[in-house]
Amino acid sequence: MPESHPEKRVAVSPDKETLAAVVGARFLEVLTAAQAAGRVAHISLTGGSMGGAVLTAALAHPGIEGIDWSRVHFWWSDERFVPSGDAERNESESRAALLDRIRIPAENIHAMAASDAGVTVEEGARAYESELARFADPDAAGAWPSFDVCFLGVGPDAHIASLFPDRDEIKVTDRAALAVLDSPKPPPVRITLTRPVINGSQRIWMVMAGPDKAAALGLAVAGASYARVPAAGAKGRLETTFYVDEAAAAQLPPSTDDD
Repeated sequence: MPESHPEKRVAVSPDKETLAAVVGARFLEVLTAAQAAGRVAHISLTGGSMGGAVLTAALAHPGIEGIDWSRVHFWWSDERFVPSGDAERNESESRAALLDRIRIPAENIHAMAASDAGVTVEEGARAYESELARFADPDAAGAWPSFDVCFLGVGPDAHIASLFPDRDEIKVTDRAALAVLDSPKPPPVRITLTRPVINGSQRIWMVMAGPDKAAALGLAVAGASYARVPAAGAKGRLETTFYVDEAAAAQLPPSTDDD
């Protein structure tokens, strides 16, 4: 019997700054609830301007003072296979915005391999699969943690992570992480999680801002084919929410906004 998922939601904020603040505050609420329940939280981060903006907003929120970071693990949905510390790495952006500014054990930050780590990109992808398997959720369908929140950016072409439209990676179900050798968006070499890992998340939050995301949002909400519109195939186990600004929501019917 196919697994059921809650309906997708759209939450619209008036502008990028408000959007980042809303999502940053909600992120801290999820962490606070997990810790109140005695659970260790696993979070999958993303890159892009909004990925960094959300973490910056969380850092500035007073609720951050109550978080025990030793009980939070950070992962990434994809990474550019460039040298460690390169500004193009999603890890670098996340560290600058939040991770290097909090007291968190180094072993709780699970970065994907860099190009200067002495491994090939395929070896890096296999190593990330092994790392995911170390924290596998026994109640999940595969050898990976069920992320409390999986943050995803969505490109104008509706790609998520490094799963691009009409490419083989979006269809892979027997791997947790893949090497991407010829990404249509530079840099061409990357590592990405696959759909089963993303969709094993408790909550998927796709954060989108700007008019160039409006068409992608419309297609994703309408339920287009995930092979052609990867964002349409992202489905959290408890929640799937598009957090967007008014510019990104411009092509949605008025009734779509939940807020």
